[in-house]
Amino acid sequence: MEYTALLGQVQQICANAATTKTEKLQAICDLLKENISYYDWVGFYFRNGDKEELILGPYAGAETDHTVIPFGKGICGQVAVSNQNFVVPDVSAQDNYIACSMTVKSEIVVPLFVNGANIGQIDIDSETLDAFGVADERFLEQVNVEVAKLY
Repeated sequence: MEYTALLGQVQQICANAATTKTEKLQAICDLLKENISYYDWVGFYFRNGDKEELILGPYAGAETDHTVIPFGKGICGQVAVSNQNFVVPDVSAQDNYIACSMTVKSEIVVPLFVNGANIGQIDIDSETLDAFGVADERFLEQVNVEVAKLY
């Protein structure tokens, strides 16, 4: 499925007044994982109040032990500090990578901003080496624009 069609579905999910925010986020994770073949794990992490740590939110994929990530630790923690997208073509080449699974080969993390503040991020792991490109970045930025409207 192409990104434009998926974004339309994300917008529909976000507009559904009959579901909670958590249900919407879960539906987005499920939608992306099911429709983009190399999106093997899709999840949201959110800032834990005033603490400099991220808490795992809804996700689709294998269970993870990484439910709390300190700022600066791993790819997600680095994005929490830098406020910049982070595309990792080969996770084995990253010194500060937190391995969720031995099968993960690449990762993309895109920050989620509400009123200019980084409140969290969408994190996607792939079992394919160098899976993510500029099109994925732009698409996930748009997904996060829709998600930000929930806050």
